[in-house]
Amino acid sequence: MKKIFFFIFILTSLFFAGEKVQAQQIKIGVFDIDAMVMYGMPGYHNVDSLLQIYQRDSLNAEYEVYQNEYQRLDSTFKADSLLVAQGKKSKTLLDYTEGERRKMLSNIVYWQQIAQSKFDNKRGQLAKPLYEQVANAYRKVIETKKYTLILKPQAYEAGSTVDNLFITVAKELKLTSLPQELLQFGGDPDAPKTGNAAPPKTNSPAGGATKKP
Repeated sequence: MKKIFFFIFILTSLFFAGEKVQAQQIKIGVFDIDAMVMYGMPGYHNVDSLLQIYQRDSLNAEYEVYQNEYQRLDSTFKADSLLVAQGKKSKTLLDYTEGERRKMLSNIVYWQQIAQSKFDNKRGQLAKPLYEQVANAYRKVIETKKYTLILKPQAYEAGSTVDNLFITVAKELKLTSLPQELLQFGGDPDAPKTGNAAPPKTNSPAGGATKKP
């Protein structure tokens, strides 16, 4: 009986020892590519400026065109309705005008979603080189450091023991500074255990968060 208890004790000890080793091997980091591009990349302020121009000169102008065209089609439809009722105009033409009027009205009603989609596509085009740079640096960090889990900043709890990969990726990109917004998530994984190594210097966001149309 004593042998059985001793055997169970050994198995239990090995189990918890294995759990401890496995826990020590788990590496968790915090990172988000969108935040890194928007706040960490110096070139994003150019993207932000171009997006503001696109919002003002293209999207706002397009919305105004839809409004003016709807008003024109609405007036035409009302006038043609009377002529059709009097037999002076073809109903086929009236139906065509009604279809076009409905299209313009749909564009106006759903303009927020349409504009947002166009804005996001434009942002993706303009920021593509920056995303590629960050993605390549991030990939190198993950392959080198062998992280088990990467959390989004929204999932990070203050005080948790995690590595701030914004700092590591910034080093890979040869960036000399990061805004405070990206330095609040965990610690520098490359810092000595004493924690004396300073992370990249802080600065204010280059372009800030892009305003949504």
